[in-house]
Amino acid sequence: MPILAQAVLASHNAGKVKEFQGWLAPWIGALLPLPPTIEILETADSFVGNACLKARIAAQQMGEWAIADDSGLAVRALRGAPGIYSARYGATDAERIERLLREMSGVSDRAAEFICAIALARPDGTIAFTAEGRCLGEILTTPRGQNGFGYDPIFWVPRYQRTFAEMSPTEKQQVSHRGQALQRLREYFQDFNP
Repeated sequence: MPILAQAVLASHNAGKVKEFQGWLAPWIGALLPLPPTIEILETADSFVGNACLKARIAAQQMGEWAIADDSGLAVRALRGAPGIYSARYGATDAERIERLLREMSGVSDRAAEFICAIALARPDGTIAFTAEGRCLGEILTTPRGQNGFGYDPIFWVPRYQRTFAEMSPTEKQQVSHRGQALQRLREYFQDFNP
């Protein structure tokens, strides 16, 4: 029996809700998406700050436990950019990739990492837990692979000799920044006492 009958995921993305529900099913009975009437602006200056902000507002608005994440790509040669602005680096995935490759043109240091922060808020909005996951990789000069989304086709993971877009969803979950952060949240739930 789950320890929480339901909780809210501070996202309108049905795919993300399904992914999180899969990870957290033993502990949360139903994971609800954020209603379309609630819009939360990411105004913090860090991934964990944005995750906490979204979890806090979702919890207070819905009167439920709430989970939120914020993630993005940090490129060393670009001093951590696009960072918290990863989703706003262009209007589409293709535009974001094109802009990043243009800014990386001629740059030999291709090191980058995907970062994901997750926050869990109590119904009153206080933060109960935060976790962060990171996946180290490199930026390719041309996209490879058909799976995934966002920067996945240009994010090369040397340990696996593939891009995120060349991995199956299951493989990506096991090595990704979001998978690591969700695993830490699962570990927290093992000793959870609401």
